[in-house]
Amino acid sequence: MRLIRLYHQAKLVSIVGYGAGALCVVLGIWPLDLEVRRRAALYWIRKGDMEKVANLTRAGITTELQLIIAVVAGLPPDVSQVHQPLLVCTAHIHWDPEFCDVKLIQTMMLSNELRGILEDASQSFRPGHKPDTSGIQLLLCGDFNSLPDSGVIEFLTSGRVPADHKDFKALTYKSSLQKISGCDKANEFIHSFKLASAYSEDIMPFTNYTFDFKGIIDYIFYAKSSMTPLGLLGPVAPEWLKENKIIGCPHPHVPSDHFPLLVELEMTPTVPPATNGLISRR
Repeated sequence: MRLIRLYHQAKLVSIVGYGAGALCVVLGIWPLDLEVRRRAALYWIRKGDMEKVANLTRAGITTELQLIIAVVAGLPPDVSQVHQPLLVCTAHIHWDPEFCDVKLIQTMMLSNELRGILEDASQSFRPGHKPDTSGIQLLLCGDFNSLPDSGVIEFLTSGRVPADHKDFKALTYKSSLQKISGCDKANEFIHSFKLASAYSEDIMPFTNYTFDFKGIIDYIFYAKSSMTPLGLLGPVAPEWLKENKIIGCPHPHVPSDHFPLLVELEMTPTVPPATNGLISRR
């Protein structure tokens, strides 16, 4: 399975030519001039105009998503050979600790986009049927720039986050975010994915290792109802770091400040409620 990082529309033809089994796409969700745009975004959030918020905070994402659809359309699968649909997503959430509300909103927007992609995919496998995403497994990984006790990770692992969570900074997001939450409850936001983190703090004490910060901010989330971790790549030995006097990365011995994560997963086939010939029964 090849993972291809997509940046420019000009590469579309060459990417289609690879016959990739999966696409790894980087989306620019919130730009680097976040502080300026955030003020304007807050104004339109209070006004309830999410379209203007989208224009400010998701610069280029519409074009990128259209491009993703174009690439997927250029790689039509032979549905008779699809035994287990799998959606693999990578994400890079905003980095600044000051903007924990932005990180949480980005993650909610991401889950909403994933839900739409899964629904579209389910209909492509079962034309004419009501969308049913239960037969499509999800693997979500990336740099979430969020610690294990953050609202981002609480939302992803528990499937919900209170509307008054401290990471929202008591700002008036509630009415606007309910539109993308898919929940009628006024006191919380939810998503429908049942996710678990492949790594825990006792296994990997940090994934990001710099001079002034060491902590877990990178994750691999898997569908806990249909995937089972079989093995993990462990952390860098503390003795090795001490022996080589590495107190922060990047370093001549370690080119990135992020340490790699690797997990081997066993997948149990998930069968849609209605038999459609796409997923074999064994």
